Amino acid sequence: MMRGNMNNMMRQVQKMQKQMAEAQDKLKEEIVEGTAGGGVVTVKASGQKQIVDVAIQPEAVDPDDVDMLQDLIVAAVNDALTHADELAAKRLGKFTQGMNLPGF
Repeated sequence: MMRGNMNNMMRQVQKMQKQMAEAQDKLKEEIVEGTAGGGVVTVKASGQKQIVDVAIQPEAVDPDDVDMLQDLIVAAVNDALTHADELAAKRLGKFTQGMNLPGF
């Protein structure tokens, strides 16, 4: 009887691993957006935290204040990555709930 329970548990774990891998693959296709400066800098990232696009409005480009543009880009990237983390937590949270796994 114990062996049957163990086999059943292993099947459930394998099923969960497969579902989690599928959810992680889908994160590659989902895009989140981060902005800064009221939208003059926009950064798009995948749900797996890969930057896929950066858009800078002309009014953000001031040759006399490059530091400001750099700060806006950093802020927009960080905003996009925060949204990617939130998306991953939402999509993968059901798999890690109650497991106390580091990084999730």
